[in-house]
Amino acid sequence: MTVHQHFDRPLALSRVGVNRAAEHRLDEPWLAAAWSHPSTQVLAISEGKAFVVDAEQGSELVLLPTFEAPDEGERHFLGCDEEGTAYFAVSCAQLPGRLDGPARPAGLREVGGLLGDRDAGLLVHAVALQNWHQSHRFCARCGHPTVVAAAGHVRRCTSCAQEHYPRTDGAVIMLVTDEQDRALLGRQALWPEGRYSTLAGFVEPGESLEQAVAREVAEEAGVRVDLDSVEYVASQPWPFPSSLMLGFTARADMRDGGADIEVDGDELDEARWFTREELRTGMENGTTLPPAGISIARRLVELWYGGPLPETSW
Repeated sequence: MTVHQHFDRPLALSRVGVNRAAEHRLDEPWLAAAWSHPSTQVLAISEGKAFVVDAEQGSELVLLPTFEAPDEGERHFLGCDEEGTAYFAVSCAQLPGRLDGPARPAGLREVGGLLGDRDAGLLVHAVALQNWHQSHRFCARCGHPTVVAAAGHVRRCTSCAQEHYPRTDGAVIMLVTDEQDRALLGRQALWPEGRYSTLAGFVEPGESLEQAVAREVAEEAGVRVDLDSVEYVASQPWPFPSSLMLGFTARADMRDGGADIEVDGDELDEARWFTREELRTGMENGTTLPPAGISIARRLVELWYGGPLPETSW
């Protein structure tokens, strides 16, 4: 199976059904008219959660007309669909009072993979903006308060007028194999017993992505990576709170014990080489738990495995 064949369906949090229409973010008359239009839809979001309604085919966001949207909270423009419908998010301290019907509050980790393309894209966008706004209330240049601008995509300092843009932290995530085509997977001490996933870490200043892959694998597991083997696969937003996961495959440098594992004991509690048979058997008997379904880690493991991981009752 080629990379293209395995990633022909979008990653759960990389889907989109709305044009972000950035050209409208500074057009206050257009934004005002869009907000007052009867077709406009509003997503109320609080602490990363929004109301959803569950159905047999998946889950759907509860989108409100503007006259039912929360009166208090920051308003962020999310974009327009092909029919011209505008979408906004209102970031509020708490979600509106009880809605009619079976609506319930839920976050991306829980329903990201259950939402349709449009709703997944809207929720990822809204959560990422909310997280950024909540942590950038003050100017990094002079320390004075900042205010929302550009329909939620800029914060402007009230003193020095410095503009600050949403932060996205680049993080590499990689599936490393050895000469026997075994996969290197690790686990953190805080994870559920038996949970293993690909290694990952943040890109440091002045560092290439390939260098970040090699450094993180060496730091966490003590394994050396052949830099020439590092290949980009795909990316996925991960707004927990502000990361962009950049997926790679790589091979271990087998010279002079380069594939010998020595975990750092800090980020990883354990790491090991898995054959496909060992992973399958572990999943079937419940001793090994794979990465979560919405993560790019799961897809990287499946790329190496050769297809979707086996269904289990665990």
